[in-house]
This record gives sequence, structure tokens and C-alpha cells, in this order.
Amino acid sequence: MSGKENEGSVATQNMGSHEHHKNEGKRRDESQGWALDDFDIGRPLGKGKFGNVFISREKKTKRIIALKVLFKNQLVQLGVSHQLKREIEIQYHLRHPNILTLFGYFHDDKRVFVMLDYASRGELFNLLQGQPGHKISEPLAARFVRQLSKALMYCHAKGVIHRDIKPENLLLDGKLNLKLADFGWSVVADHSKRHTLCGTMDYLAPEMVSNMPHDFAVDIWAVGILLFEMLVGHAPFANQSGENLVARIKECKIYIPSSVSEDASKLIKAIIKKVPQERIPLADIVAHDWIKNMEQLEEAEVNAFLSSTKSKTSKPSN
Repeated sequence: MSGKENEGSVATQNMGSHEHHKNEGKRRDESQGWALDDFDIGRPLGKGKFGNVFISREKKTKRIIALKVLFKNQLVQLGVSHQLKREIEIQYHLRHPNILTLFGYFHDDKRVFVMLDYASRGELFNLLQGQPGHKISEPLAARFVRQLSKALMYCHAKGVIHRDIKPENLLLDGKLNLKLADFGWSVVADHSKRHTLCGTMDYLAPEMVSNMPHDFAVDIWAVGILLFEMLVGHAPFANQSGENLVARIKECKIYIPSSVSEDASKLIKAIIKKVPQERIPLADIVAHDWIKNMEQLEEAEVNAFLSSTKSKTSKPSN
């Protein structure tokens, strides 16, 4: 394994170190392929629990990336160092057109830096929030479901369960291609099922809220919830709280408004099934009649959307 492939372990082994380096963020040792000096740092793209994300440019190649900066003391205090290590190790080895690329990672005395592909149009969540009724057209929704399903097929073939599909974790590039991101709750599955309750409540499958073992099928469920939200404007079990939300998810009863086409409704119902084994496979989602029919209208819809909105693309100043 090369030095760069080892960086995920290096970045997290010394999370609790308090040794002061004179050239903090500038030091490059032989085990690290990158240092902060390799980048021009631009404007902030977002703020998270443990740090910030900045648009950045690699000086040598001029490549634009998103640089996630995480603070070690916060990671240690909240006991999530192992989660970051797992996230980096999983995402670094995933290469797919619809998965956000993790190019590399390095660290200094106080911070961990993660180099990610720059998705200029940001989160799908923000796109939805900016639309009337917080929903989008069927051709666009079909495009995102198809691309997400292909990304998950790739993940599942690699043994990876994402476990936190939601609009906030789906990014869009300048051509409106979806990029699956945030592998913080992901796991590499073995032959046994998982038991950890994780993810976002609105998107959790019945087996998860019931504290039952779960597998790849939880990701398929989340695709159905996402499709519903994109076409209706909210998740099917939204506007509920606590036990009421859990009860509705367990019952798995959804009402699909008449504004959703019959073919799209059929696909939603084929995905949002209480019994995991009854959920339509990802390959069948991609091949579904509704997805195929919408694909014919997709290009015109994407072009119209792009021409009506401005990309968030912004490069760091020299």
C-alpha cells in the first residue's frame, strides 16, 4: 500500500497529540502526500459540527477541490475519531461518476484535511428548498434516482452500505450530475447484519427504527423516500415527531398525492416496502419504465434548469 493510501490511518492515529509544530499546517513528512502549502484557500462552502469546508485550488495542477478542515480536539471530545477514519478509508477507495471523489487527506498538529471533489451546485437539499413547493419535475427526479441507484449498486458490489441517504448528503456538479457524499455512517458489510441505529429519522427504514438487524436494503428504502420527497415536497413520514414518527414508519403507510404520475407512484410503492426482501432491487429501479420514459425528457429539462439558474462555481483568488 502506498503512502497516500496509508494517510487515512495516519490522519487519525494521532488525534489526541498536543505536540506543537512550528510550521503548523505547512509540514510535509514522508508519510504524507500533501500539505496545506500545496493549496490556495478560497471562500467557505459550508460549516459542519467538526470544522469547515473551503473551495481550494491545488497550486501545482490548478485543480479546484473542496477542502474539508476538521479539528482534532472536537473529534476526540465527541468520540468520533474512529468514525472519521472509517469514512476516509471507505470513501477513498470508491471511484464512480456518481460518488464524490475523496482525492487524499493529510493532517497537522490540530487539524485533519480531507480533499474532496468540488460539486459546484452544492446540496440537493438546497436545490429542493429553492423550488416552488420544495419539489422538482419528474424528469429531474428520475435522473437523480437513476444516478443514485447506480452509485449504490457500485457501493453494494464493494460491500459498502451507506446508511445515511438524504438530500443533504447528495451533491450536484455544474452539469447537474448527482454525487453521493458523506460516508460517515457507512460500513463495510460482512455476512452478518448490522444493528446500529444511525442516519436521519425521516429516511430510516422500518427495520432500523424497530432495532432489528439491517443490510443493504436500508439504502434502497432511502431511495424511495428521496423520490417521494423530490416529487411531493416533503418526506412521506415528515411533520411527525418522536414515537409518532417511528410508528408511522413501522406501519409503512404512505399517501401519494394525485400530482405524482401513476408510473412514478408505482415505483415509489415498489421501493417503500415494509419487508426488506420485497423492495425492488436497485438494478430494477434503473431499468424501470418510469425511469426510462423520463430519460427521454431529461436532457431538455436539465438544460432548461441550468439556463434558469446560476452555478455557485467560484474560484479562489490568486
